[in-house]
Amino acid sequence: MKKTTDDLNACSYDALEPVADPARRKILVATTAVLGGAALAAASAPFIASMNPSARAKAAGEPVEVDLSRIEPGTQTTFEWRSQPVWILRRTDEMLKKLQDPHHLAKLSDPESKVKSQQPAYVQNAFRSVKPEYLVAVGICTHLGCVPTFRPEVGAGDLKPDWDGGYFCPCHGSQFDFAGRVFRNVPAPTNLVVPPHRFLSNDKVMIGENPGEPFA
Repeated sequence: MKKTTDDLNACSYDALEPVADPARRKILVATTAVLGGAALAAASAPFIASMNPSARAKAAGEPVEVDLSRIEPGTQTTFEWRSQPVWILRRTDEMLKKLQDPHHLAKLSDPESKVKSQQPAYVQNAFRSVKPEYLVAVGICTHLGCVPTFRPEVGAGDLKPDWDGGYFCPCHGSQFDFAGRVFRNVPAPTNLVVPPHRFLSNDKVMIGENPGEPFA
């Protein structure tokens, strides 16, 4: 039998009438609450999951172990730690000798690394390192955050005749020596940062941990 418009309207109004039975009303309210809560939990799950740190984010703050055996004297390698470039330079005897030359020291803004925030106390020495052969430094200019270039050639014609070798920032011209110490009269105010690090052996270093700390 075909329903009329009046019949459909009557059905609609009946569906909107309040439930007379109190017990039935409680059951309906409870069911609605449970279903609503389940729907909210399902909708929130992707959002909550997005708040969990990714594996990459966790790794970014963890110490990084580096094998030094493949770094040749006079060359450097770059590694990532806490989303920052970290340089490891294997210095030659000539580089180490230059770092102690009085004429060279006179060109530096902070030759004794007196700005303590730029390195741990255990590397506040002439070479800014645990082992003189190796420099470990964050490769970010302390002026405006550019990445300096490695310029080991002494007397580079495009820099200046008395260039001793080191690092040159192409953004604004800041210069640093092979210990990451900043030269005078350049925009960068402080030496390059030396991150916490400790040697596990002659050929392995852990970046992000201080000497004496247990393994993470």
